[in-house]
Amino acid sequence: MSTVVIEGAYVAAGEGTEHGSGHVVAEDGVITAVASGPAPPAAGARRIDGRGLLATPGLVNTHHHLYQWATQGMFADSTLFEWLTDSYALWSGLDAQTVSETTTAGAAWLALSGCSTSSDHHYVFPREAEAMAAAEVEAARAVGVRLDLARGSMDRGRSAGGLPPDSVTESLEGAIAATEAAIDAHHDPSFGSMTRVAVAPCSPFTVSRELMSAAAELARAKGVRLHTHLAETADEQEQCLAEFGTTPVGYAEKLGWLGEDVWLAHGVHLSDDAIGRVAASGTGVAHCPSSNARLGAGICRTPELLGAGVAVGLGVDGPASSELTGLAGEMRQALLMARARGGPRALSARQALHMATLGGARCLGRTAELGSLEAGKLADIALWRVDGFGRDVIDDPVAALVFSPAPPLEHLLVGGESVVARGELRTVSADAAAAAGRSAHRRIVAEEAR
Repeated sequence: MSTVVIEGAYVAAGEGTEHGSGHVVAEDGVITAVASGPAPPAAGARRIDGRGLLATPGLVNTHHHLYQWATQGMFADSTLFEWLTDSYALWSGLDAQTVSETTTAGAAWLALSGCSTSSDHHYVFPREAEAMAAAEVEAARAVGVRLDLARGSMDRGRSAGGLPPDSVTESLEGAIAATEAAIDAHHDPSFGSMTRVAVAPCSPFTVSRELMSAAAELARAKGVRLHTHLAETADEQEQCLAEFGTTPVGYAEKLGWLGEDVWLAHGVHLSDDAIGRVAASGTGVAHCPSSNARLGAGICRTPELLGAGVAVGLGVDGPASSELTGLAGEMRQALLMARARGGPRALSARQALHMATLGGARCLGRTAELGSLEAGKLADIALWRVDGFGRDVIDDPVAALVFSPAPPLEHLLVGGESVVARGELRTVSADAAAAAGRSAHRRIVAEEAR
C-alpha cells in the first residue's frame, strides 16, 4: 500500500471546510483523512512538508481545445466568427502526430497551473480520426492528467450554410459512427479512471439539427455526457433567432440538449429566462473568461448562474483564443470579470475556487471522485506556495491564491502520484513538451502555406 501524508498546510478542502494547519492522508490514490493538526503516524509513508503551502483539490478544466496550442497568437484582433473562419484553414492540416504534440504541450502547461483533470473538446477531424483520438488519450496519460475527451464533430460545412469549409467536416453518419467508436475504445466509467469520453458536436452554426439530435440519442444510449458550445456571442443569438426562430437555449431545449448530463461552453448571452431553463434542467456551464475577453464575446453572467443553482465550472478554452493561459489564472480572471460588471461583491475568492474545483467536477459528472478534499475521494491535490516575497503579507491563503496573477504551484498529485514536484514536471520533461508544441506549430503553419 502506497501512503502519502501532507502535513502543516493550510487546507481548503471545499464546501466551506478549511483547516489553518492541517493534514491530508491518502492511501493507494484515495484520500483517507483530512483534518486539523498533525497527521497520525504512518510507517513508510511519503511525507510532504506543507508549511507555507495551501492545499486545494486539483483544479478541473471544463472546456479546452488542446490542438489549438499550434495556432496561438494568430488573428489577434478578430471576432469569433472571423477568427474561426481564418483558423479553419490552419486546422485542416491536423493529423495524429500534431494532436499528440499539442496534447503533450497543452496538458503539461495545464498541469503546471494545478489542473489535474481536463475536458478537451476536439471537433476537427480532417483525417485519421481514430488515430487522432488515440494519440490524444496516450499523450494526456503520459503527462499524468485525467482526460475527459469531448469527441466533437461538424457536419454543416459552407456548402450547407455552415461556417467551416467542407474539408474539415464529417458526414452525419460518419460523425456518429466515429464518436461511438471513440466511446467504445477509450471511455472508462470506473472510479478513478484516467479517461472519460463525452459526445460533443461543435455548435449550432457548424452542426445540423439531425446531428445534434442523433448525438444526444447516442450519448444517452451509451451513458456518457453531452457537451457543446452555446450562447457564446451576440452573432450566434441573432443567427439562431433568424434561422431557428428561437434563442440558442430554446434551440438546445427543443433538441433534448438540456439536462443533468449536459454542460455547455460559455453561456455568455443568457437572458433571465434562459438562466432559469438551464438551472431547472440541471445543465452545467463552462465559464471561459479569458477567451471571452480576448475575442470580445462579452461577460458571462456568472453570479446570476450561481445564484440560480447552476453548476458552473471554469475553462481555459483553446490556447489560440487564450494564449498561454493556465487554469489557476482563470480563477482571478473570473473574479475580476464578474466584479467589473457587478461590483466588488459579485464573486468572492472562494466562489472562484469552488468553480475551479467542485463546480468543474459537477459539470463533468465526477463529484463522487473529484472537486473536494475528503475521505473516499481521489487524491488529486494541488499545493500552492503562499509564503515568500509579496504573498507573505496576505493573511488569507485563498485570497493569496485567487488574487495572484500567477500563483506558484509547488506540487500536483493525481491519484497520489506526483505530476509536479517543487514546481517542476515529473512525468514528462518540460523541455520536451515545449519542443513538441513548437514542432506542431511549425508543421501546421508549413502545411497551410503549401
